[in-house]
Order: sequence, then C-alpha cells, then structure tokens
Amino acid sequence: MGKQTGLYQRHVSAGARLVDFGGWDMPLHYGSQIDEHHAVRNKAGMFDVSHMTVVDVTGAGSRDWLRRLLPNDVDRLTKSGAPLGKGLYSCMLNPAGGIIDDLIVYLQSDGVYRVVVNAATRDADLDWMEKVAADFDVELNERTDLSMLAVQGPQAREIVAPLLPAGLGEAALSLDSFCSVEKDAVFVARTGYTGEDGFEILLPTGPAEVLWDDLMSAGVQPCGLGARDTLRLEAGLNLYGQDMTMSTSPLESNVGWTVAWEPAERNFIGRPALEGQRNTGVQSRLVGLVLEGRGVMRAGQRVATDAGEGQITSGGFSPTMQCSIALARLPLNAGEQCEVEIRNNLRPAQVVRPPFVKQGQIMIKGGE
Repeated sequence: MGKQTGLYQRHVSAGARLVDFGGWDMPLHYGSQIDEHHAVRNKAGMFDVSHMTVVDVTGAGSRDWLRRLLPNDVDRLTKSGAPLGKGLYSCMLNPAGGIIDDLIVYLQSDGVYRVVVNAATRDADLDWMEKVAADFDVELNERTDLSMLAVQGPQAREIVAPLLPAGLGEAALSLDSFCSVEKDAVFVARTGYTGEDGFEILLPTGPAEVLWDDLMSAGVQPCGLGARDTLRLEAGLNLYGQDMTMSTSPLESNVGWTVAWEPAERNFIGRPALEGQRNTGVQSRLVGLVLEGRGVMRAGQRVATDAGEGQITSGGFSPTMQCSIALARLPLNAGEQCEVEIRNNLRPAQVVRPPFVKQGQIMIKGGE
C-alpha cells in the first residue's frame, strides 16, 4: 500500500478505484471517467491533489535564490500594480537547460513565497532546491501538514465561496487569474490544470475533510486522475515526464514564454544553454494533433511528417471534441498535415496549436 492522502477514507467511501501514483494511493475514477470529465466542463468537479509538494520559502535571500533558481523572474510578482498573492508559473532547469520540473510560486508577503511542485518529482526537486539554497540566506519548509483540493468548472467559484471561512469567500471571488488569498490557515488560488476556471485550496487535513463533504453535499462531482488527464490534454497543458523532461528545454516544450530574458544580467540556472539554443534555433517543437477519422493516439507513437519523424508525447480521446487529440514533438519545419502510426497503420492527422478546449469552448476546427 502506498502513501495515502488525508482524504483517503472519503475516496474509499465514494467508491473510487485507487491506483498507485508516484507512491500515493490516488483515485483513478469514481465510476465513470467520462462523466467526471463532463462535470468539470459543464458544472464543477473536485480533485484531491494533496500529493502535490508545497514548500514555504523565507529568509533574507529568498528573492535572490528564486531569481537564480528559476528562468521566470519573481520580480514580476512585485512590478507596479501586481497584487499581493500573485502567482508565477515557471520551469526549474538544470545547467543544460533541461526541465527538472514545472511549478507555481506565490508571493505571500515581503520575502515570503510559497512554491507548489509536482509529487512524482518531489525528491529530485527538493534535493535540487536545497543544493542551490546552500549559497543563499534562505529557509525551505515543506508543508506536509496541508491537504490540497482543486475545484474546477464554470460553476466552481460560486459553489466554493460560501463554504470558505467568513470573509474569505468574498475575497476569493474577487481574485484575478493566478492570484491567491489566505485567511485562517486556508489558502485559495484562482488556478487549475483543466482549462476551466476554479480554485486550488490548501488547508489543514481536518478542515479539508469538512470542505470535501460540503462540496459533495453541494453537488460537486469527485474526479480522479483519468479525468484530470483528459481535461489537461484538451487544455493543451504539459504533463511533466512526457511533454517536457530533463532532456527538453522550455524553448522545445511550448513554454518558452516562461523564460524572462530581461534583465540580461540575471544569471538564472540554465541561461547560457538557453541562450545558445535561442541563437542557433531549436530543431523541434511541441504541437497539437487532431486525428482525422477513427483511432486513438497514445504517447510514444511515431509521427511521419514532410520534414521527418516525430513522436506523440501525450495522447488520448477527447470527450469534449469526440475525437482523438495529442501533443507531439515534431521537426521544426513540419507542415499542417502528418500521419500517426497506430497499430502498424499510418492515420492522417492535422497539426494544430493548443489549446484544443478553453473554458468549455472548442478552439480547434475538426472537433464536434
């Protein structure tokens, strides 16, 4: 039996099918992955993401440490007009420019930050963060005492707000995207991994259990890893370990926008390698694919293009579009059409620019 989240018994009682996920016992689904997917697109669904790693960062050197650690610049969180609690998405790189992980960092107060990283990469992330921190006056505190719920969907915010501590609901409803607020040990961010609006909520395990039950009573659908994957794929969001890895850079993984090149004197880890890649040009790009006709694209399948071969990094069936979609790494000069090898047969596919679906709307021609 793997590690359990604080809501484990709630999953069991709700009839979840549990699977091992990075050493955690996680719900794959609660009966129907498709129903859970549609619940998020049409109303609201909730995910137990307590396995995510949360690190609070303090100390006089916290800002300088983050500006060295990350290619995105945390000074963007304090630029004119930026509200306290603003979040920043970034990759974390090795010296070769490869992606160790992707994360969100929030500015909570002057010199105090909260970093949320992936669960499967926890050990490697913490080791690397501590190694870089050795040169700075900074303290890292992993918050293993917190649970995390993600409530996503067009009705998610209005359902969640009345269930939060007094005064916090109103503050949460006023948040802009990628901003956060905290009160009475409950941290609410207007972020997510589904392509829908909603909140990610960090709070102690006891109150998390109460909130889970209240959300159930309000008609919010519990959702598992299966729906989480189809939702994020439709949203064109990368999955670490597939769409971006230690051997790929942000410039090759459709997240080059997260690299803050200015000021030029900021020497973040991986900068020389990225500058070299920017000067010579990348040889591949991460794109979206929509399969024409029947079949399902899966990670690892070969893609034939007019500029050479590529490979599917993430793929599956889109419940919203009712066809197969994928993310794929293709040669830089590949055209708008390609062929995917599925069960030894080449099937035609269209090369598109993600996202496929955004806040319930199909963004790509060919979906139904």
